Amino acid sequence: MSDRAVFVLTADCPDRMGIVAAVSGFLADRSCFIIESAHHREECTDRFFMRTVFHPPEGCERASIGDAFAHIGQRFEMRWRLHDASHRQRLLILVSRQGHCLNDLLYRFRTGILPIEIPAIVSNHPDFEPEAQFHQIPFHHWPVTAATKADQEAQIWQLVRDEHIDLVVLARYMQILSPDLCDKLAGRIINIHHSFLPGFKGARPYQQAYDRGVKLIGATAHYVTADLDEGPIIDQAIERVDHGQGPRELAAVGRDIESVVLGRAVRFHCEHRVLVNGKRTVVFR
Repeated sequence: MSDRAVFVLTADCPDRMGIVAAVSGFLADRSCFIIESAHHREECTDRFFMRTVFHPPEGCERASIGDAFAHIGQRFEMRWRLHDASHRQRLLILVSRQGHCLNDLLYRFRTGILPIEIPAIVSNHPDFEPEAQFHQIPFHHWPVTAATKADQEAQIWQLVRDEHIDLVVLARYMQILSPDLCDKLAGRIINIHHSFLPGFKGARPYQQAYDRGVKLIGATAHYVTADLDEGPIIDQAIERVDHGQGPRELAAVGRDIESVVLGRAVRFHCEHRVLVNGKRTVVFR
C-alpha cells in the first residue's frame, strides 16, 4: 500500500461555468495527482457540490495547499474544506440499553473497517461497561433525570472538548438532546432510528408494526437537529417482511438494518463523503 499522503477537498458553491476546470487546474499546477473526483448539481438550490481526492507532491503540507486554494474558494463563493485522509476521526458514542449498534461500531473499529478512534463511550445505564472495558475504551455512566439532564449534557459537551471529538454517534441513545447541545454539535452528531416514525411512536413500535401488518422495515441515519428525527438524512435501507414474522422477528430484522445503516453513515461522514444542503444531503458514495 502506498504511503503517499492523501488529501480530500470538499466544496459547494453557487453553480456556474468553470468550477471543475479551476479546481483541477489549480491541483495540476501544484503537481497534485487526482485519484478520485465526484461532482453534483442540485437543481432545487442551484448549487454545485464536489469531492476531490488527491496525492499532494512529496513534502507538501495541507496548510500550504489550503492557503493557496483560498483565492479559488473566494472567486467561486465556496464553502470548502481540505481534509487529511490519514486523520482518524475521533468518535464519542452515546448508548442506552440496546447494544446492537454499539457492538457493530466496535467491531468495525476493532477490525479497521472504519477509520476512527473511540476515546469514550457514554451511557445513561451501566449495561455496556464490560464491552467498553474489553475494547479498552473509557466508559462513563452518567444517569439522566429531569433534574440532572442539563448537568449531564454539560458533562457530555466538556468531554467533547477535552477529547477533541470529531463526531458524536447516538447508537440507540434513548434520550432527547436539548436544542442547545444540538446547535453546538451541528453537523457533528448522527442518530439512527427505525423507519416507522412518525407513524408508530413511543413504546413497542414493532408490536404496533405487527398489528398493522407492515410489509417493509427500514432504518434512517441522519444528522441531529433540534427538530426531533428531522435532520438531514445520510443513509437509509429497507427489508421486506411478511405476515409470518411476529414482533420479535420484526425487531431482529430492524436491529440488523439499523446497525448496517448507522455503520454506513458513520463511514460516509468520516470519509468526507457527505455535504449538507439545507434539509438535504449530497452523499458521494
